[in-house]
Amino acid sequence: MAKIAITGMAGFIGFHLAQKLHAAGHHVIGFDNFNDYYDPELKKARASKLIDDCGIVVEKADLKDEQDIKDWVYFKRPDLVMHLAAYAGVRHSMVEPDKYIHNNVVGTHNLINACSHAGVDKVVYASTSCVMAGNKLPWTEDEKLGYQLNPYGYTKATNESQFMASTIPSTVGLRFFTVYGPWGRPDMALFDFTKNIIAGNPIKLFNHGDMIRDFTYVADIVQGIEIIIEKTLSEPEAKEIYNIGNGRQVKLLEFVENIERQLGRTAKTEMVPKHPADTKATWSDTTKLQKLGYKPTTPIELGVEFFVSWYKSYYGVN
Repeated sequence: MAKIAITGMAGFIGFHLAQKLHAAGHHVIGFDNFNDYYDPELKKARASKLIDDCGIVVEKADLKDEQDIKDWVYFKRPDLVMHLAAYAGVRHSMVEPDKYIHNNVVGTHNLINACSHAGVDKVVYASTSCVMAGNKLPWTEDEKLGYQLNPYGYTKATNESQFMASTIPSTVGLRFFTVYGPWGRPDMALFDFTKNIIAGNPIKLFNHGDMIRDFTYVADIVQGIEIIIEKTLSEPEAKEIYNIGNGRQVKLLEFVENIERQLGRTAKTEMVPKHPADTKATWSDTTKLQKLGYKPTTPIELGVEFFVSWYKSYYGVN
């Protein structure tokens, strides 16, 4: 089994991945900067659960601190780094682009230098489906990228270039498609809609509700990551990109109907124009990952049920 370091381990995906890798017998280590883009208490709760359930400690470190990260990676010497840390949120990136550049581009540059200095030769890193915005659907990995719609998108597209151009022998990028599930991010639609429907507040439906997403349940995302990690650990060198999505398009209004059904409440909706940071539709072609055994198993109906059940339990809602 391998020593695997996860950046952003108190984040949504990092939290779930750490549990899965630990259960598979790997030695899991990692850090997070616990920033306040969304409620740090949720990140602290994830970190506490990792300690209680798995004995995994989420250390506090920041990728923007070049020397600190260099020392951390050199001292820990992991067999593989899973790079999930990033300032997230496509719409918010239009408001505070500097934070995305400093965290996502400069932070990733510092991590690459730290890995090179420590002789860490395997990195799997998170990218995003939105780097392919504007391309013909469904999106495949081999298409050229067009102009990005938001700073988050262009920082993640830059990350792909950073790793491809790095001297690290194995760097594998994963383009995630709209990840959702228990312990999810408060800024994302499922969390935001659930919270506001329960409170009796209206929810905003951008592009007047005419939006389509390839929603991917977090356990399916983790399944895909685990496949890539095992593949990367077994190979001497790789420079690859993979899509990880569900492969099914879901209309935004259908998504809302699922939430309403699970809550037993009707949403108050506010139809608003399309946000400039958004793409109207996403859809993954996961053929490349399927050839390695990837098979998403959670339909949107079940995934929403799992999230709402967790939300009610975590926040004490009847």
